[in-house]
Amino acid sequence: QVQLMESGGGSVQAGGSLKLSCAASGYTSDRYCMAWFRQALGKEREGVARINEYGTTSYAVSVKGRFTISKDNAKNTLYLQMNSLKPEDTAMYYCAAVNRPYGTMCSFLLRSYLYWGQGTQVTVSS
Repeated sequence: QVQLMESGGGSVQAGGSLKLSCAASGYTSDRYCMAWFRQALGKEREGVARINEYGTTSYAVSVKGRFTISKDNAKNTLYLQMNSLKPEDTAMYYCAAVNRPYGTMCSFLLRSYLYWGQGTQVTVSS
């Protein structure tokens, strides 16, 4: 059974930084997509950043240049470094993963992701 566990959320002032971690277990695949999603109160869940097994990344326009997704394969851990945080970044952040079928690309399509963490809250005050 695949399990994802986020950590590192908290409260920070605008302009500050946080680093989220997502520890993965029970996940063995040569091809995969991993991503960070977030959901603010009253809004739908949206993709923030994603990465595949090769390390190819993609970001939502709203976070480009401020957030960095990375992974440590040896530690089976996904990270999201968040800099220059804004109040609009306030949300519950979720780690997600799915096997990537051969010949396909990763996406921010919610329903594409099979495995989800429990979420970690990020609150940015003005």
